[in-house]
Amino acid sequence: MAAFGLTESDYDEEYVEIWQDNLDAFKLFKAMSTQWRTSMSGILGLDYNCMPWVMKINNIAESETIFNDIQIMESEALKIMHKSK
Repeated sequence: MAAFGLTESDYDEEYVEIWQDNLDAFKLFKAMSTQWRTSMSGILGLDYNCMPWVMKINNIAESETIFNDIQIMESEALKIMHKSK
């Protein structure tokens, strides 16, 4: 975890409710969890080239809202991953 700027405190065990309107975006973000682009300086962001395929195999319809939601989650995840730098 330390290699990615994370600590155990970044993982809370509290329950988080996901609204139905956000469920597809959450499922897509979770499915994209292995699709981070990296460089010598660390994690850069998600590899959007994979997203249409990941959406297809997870039966998630393409939409502007889903893309915007993914970008918001990606931005927040990057802030957490880079906070120690």
